[in-house]
Amino acid sequence: MIALIQRVTRAQVTVGGTAVGQIDAGLLAFIGVERDDDESTAVRLLDRVLAYRVFSDDAGRMNRSLSDTAGGLLLVSQFTLAADTNKGLRPGFSTAAEPARAQRLFEYLVSLARMRHPVVETGQFGAAMQVSLTNDGPVTFWLRTAAVRAPGRDAGPAIHELS
Repeated sequence: MIALIQRVTRAQVTVGGTAVGQIDAGLLAFIGVERDDDESTAVRLLDRVLAYRVFSDDAGRMNRSLSDTAGGLLLVSQFTLAADTNKGLRPGFSTAAEPARAQRLFEYLVSLARMRHPVVETGQFGAAMQVSLTNDGPVTFWLRTAAVRAPGRDAGPAIHELS
């Protein structure tokens, strides 16, 4: 699972001219779900997004996380992050999760985030979205958490609903 995170002073997602998610200072995270991702991958990625130190401390060093600052988190699904771009001039999407599985994992990630962080907004999965932001820095990082597989294990388990 991939997160392209950007430290922002503000960010907004619109669908059909209507704002569906917006935050003030915090992180905008574009999320790509890969074919072998599962619930444990989502948990590990969220751990990293919330704890990744991208905000400045009093000395001006990036020593504070989103959890430390309680800033906003805007999660936006973006399947193109999982594209295979290693050869040719056209991206391949065989490495991306199938849409239904990707949606379930993205929604699982959002549910976990809402349980663990005070301000979580989202885009709309599968929609044509317009994303506007003011990148603070600019500060942008690529976080990738690969699925962990036991020898001989096939694709991940079914996604469980959170209550």
